[in-house]
Amino acid sequence: MKKIMDREKYIPRLIDPAVERYLAAMGSVCIEGPKWCGKTWTSSYHSNSEVLIGDPANNFQNRRLAEMSPDLVLEGETPRLIDEWQEVPSLWDAVRYTVDKRGEKGQFILTGSATPKRRGVLHSGAGRIGKLRMHPMSLFESGDSSGKVSLQELCAGQLVPAVTGDVDLHTLARLTVRGGWPGNLNTDEADISLLPNEYLKAVIDDDINRVDGIRRDGRKVRLLLRSLARNESTTVTNRTLKNDIRETDDEDIDVETVANYLDIFNRLFLTENTPPFSTKLRSSVRVKQAEKRHFCDPSLACALLNATPEMLIGDLETFGFLFEALCERDLKIYAESFGAMLRHYQDYSGNEIDAVIELQDGTWCAVEIKLGANRIEEAAANLIRIRDKIIKDGGKAPSALVVLCGLSGAAYQRPDSVFVVPLTALKP
Repeated sequence: MKKIMDREKYIPRLIDPAVERYLAAMGSVCIEGPKWCGKTWTSSYHSNSEVLIGDPANNFQNRRLAEMSPDLVLEGETPRLIDEWQEVPSLWDAVRYTVDKRGEKGQFILTGSATPKRRGVLHSGAGRIGKLRMHPMSLFESGDSSGKVSLQELCAGQLVPAVTGDVDLHTLARLTVRGGWPGNLNTDEADISLLPNEYLKAVIDDDINRVDGIRRDGRKVRLLLRSLARNESTTVTNRTLKNDIRETDDEDIDVETVANYLDIFNRLFLTENTPPFSTKLRSSVRVKQAEKRHFCDPSLACALLNATPEMLIGDLETFGFLFEALCERDLKIYAESFGAMLRHYQDYSGNEIDAVIELQDGTWCAVEIKLGANRIEEAAANLIRIRDKIIKDGGKAPSALVVLCGLSGAAYQRPDSVFVVPLTALKP
């Protein structure tokens, strides 16, 4: 019997078809991602029985039972949800063994909001346990995008022009501060910062130490998180983060500590950087290999900066970086839903493309992100210039050039072939 969610109240997620596909093809699926992004609800929706390892009922009875006899918590109607399995890492091997023993598909759904140390996990699970990454909600999933424009069709160079309606700056600021957390969708605007702030408190006060049992300095963790927020949507190095903390907060953190903390943030799915795009260009241009810094959701950067919608409107430069993060969060979710990947482009000549959608066949689409419609001309010119340079240097031309805009009221193709699309009209 279900304990987590009412199927009638379930909000469909873009990951749903992938979960069904994995259950039909593999013995088990593990859904990973940040806390509170909806993993448990989605997994519960697709399961027929469940056990919650993190349930505090009866003095964490489920966890203690799993530690003493993992096979007992695996008994139940399939697919069986094992929520927060990383609390008892030995469950991974127990699931793998049970899948092998039964020889049937779709036996278990594991969820995890942290990647545990490999110690205690004996087998990778390859061939038995497929992995899926889940994110906070995109604007299309939360109902804040009309979905009039398909990203997949854009990547194929196709667009049906459409009037999408005006979007005001305050709405975009509110969506950025609110984030894609399912539990925050219906919160009053005055309180939309509470959930992201509580998320950060939980990470700093608890998760950062529990992930591997090592105590860390919560004050330094917060300083690094604030530095990441100040450098959201940039390619700053670890040393630059260290220097930023020293200059801004008058504190010194060594580079090794910065690297260690960043690794923990990644294992907690708190950060999700965008990798560089280069291998498919086959160009003589030297391409930088730095990742673009991102939190898993822009609302976390807003919370660390104490940014309200009104404050973002009063600081359009900061808003621009956070809007870029909002766009890239959605682009990643949409791209992954049809098997593509989100990347970014930056070379040593100073040429940059905010986002690159790379398809499995090597086709790629270039996307520039602009908050205001007054920057569309500049963005289009930049895309055309870089495209022409890449072609001249022997690289593969993009299948489409797109300006993803905040304050555009229509989706259309310009005479120079560049597409202009509002974020609030985009879908996979």
